[in-house]
Amino acid sequence: MAELIGKTQITRREMLQATTLGVLSLANLPFATSSLSRDVFHEPDRVPYKGSDDALLDEIERTAYDFFWNEAISTTGQVKDRALLNGKDQHKIASIAATGFGLTGLCIAEARGYGQATAIRDRVRQTLRFLRKQLPHEHGFFYHFIDCQTGERAFRCELSSIDTSLLLCGVLTARTHFQDAEIQDHATAICERVDWQWMLNGGKTLSMGWKPEEGFLKSRWEHYCELMMIYLLALGSPTHPVSKDAWDAWSRPTVKFQEFEYISGNDPLFTHQYSQAWFDFRGKRDAYTNYFENSVTATRAHKRFCLSLHDEFPDYTDHLWGISASDSASGYQAWGGPPRLGRLDGSIVPCAVGGSLSFLWEDCMQVLRTIRERYPKAWGRYGFVDAFNPLNSWYNPDVIGIDLGITMLMAENARSGLVWNTFMKNKEVQSGMERAGFKTA
Repeated sequence: MAELIGKTQITRREMLQATTLGVLSLANLPFATSSLSRDVFHEPDRVPYKGSDDALLDEIERTAYDFFWNEAISTTGQVKDRALLNGKDQHKIASIAATGFGLTGLCIAEARGYGQATAIRDRVRQTLRFLRKQLPHEHGFFYHFIDCQTGERAFRCELSSIDTSLLLCGVLTARTHFQDAEIQDHATAICERVDWQWMLNGGKTLSMGWKPEEGFLKSRWEHYCELMMIYLLALGSPTHPVSKDAWDAWSRPTVKFQEFEYISGNDPLFTHQYSQAWFDFRGKRDAYTNYFENSVTATRAHKRFCLSLHDEFPDYTDHLWGISASDSASGYQAWGGPPRLGRLDGSIVPCAVGGSLSFLWEDCMQVLRTIRERYPKAWGRYGFVDAFNPLNSWYNPDVIGIDLGITMLMAENARSGLVWNTFMKNKEVQSGMERAGFKTA
């Protein structure tokens, strides 16, 4: 995923690969050497939030829009990978995935009147114009991290198939939402030049990326995770589609935890959220499962997993839980469960529940209200911090674009279904779903 890990050049997907393969131990990372020490935990007093659930989600979406508006460069439209919670920082690196979330966020903002409609439309036009005509690409795929002002490749990073897909989801949402000839022309051109067959690199599954110095990455998208969007976009491409067999080529392992059983890799919760921010799987299934209901089960299992850790981390309760890949007091962590993944320390990651609002509404809303009512330092100009730890009073100074994005999009889907309804109108999306074998459940 498009997230810079602290000052290193490791992405959350690369860290997950390394820990799964045993190549990299979180305990051996230079930022993960401190041990947690704390006194007996006492939950802070509650200061009731006076608004309704809808009012809180409106606040969350408005502040996320402020991030996507303020922390993007007006001349390029590229959105910073991260920023300080209250803004006014010097970050220079954008991620194309954050820009994809940002384009969708602009659609939501225009529909809800969060900003001036003409200005929002102009920003979308400028973003797509830059993506089509100026941002470096190979076979239609974009580099993962870029300079937000120039578009120049940063950190010798890879062309990323997943981050390009996240960007394309935003591009397609904007094409349908805005009845604007220039926006639609740029969006179509950006999507149709992506050469999905090239990214197969002679294999049955898609590569995770490519570098000019060394060619295709060895890692492939070959087991269930956030990959569904990649394959559905590739299947639905009118210009460079992959074979329908590609949908069947990736594996669907199962996780069993207590009474729960569902399709999942040994990955954090975000893998159940990202594709479903745009693709509407409700009431549909392929030959394997109903992926929406699968994610509902995964979210229930994750809550139960967190509660099972209460004796170790007493902040985890029925009204405060949720772990997904994020920053921590000791550095970036690709953590979660079940099964237990990473060096858990009692941290709370708001986007874990924010990104699952459409799956488990009441339970997730209860957590968001608890954070807003009991942990005021976890809230700022751009909404919730990326992560915080009630056990040692650590609060992340940053917000991260993709984590704000998944919360904003899933909040809107839970409220109105706007993103689902808009994105699913695209003929490429419909074709991809049809070729993958989706039918009414």
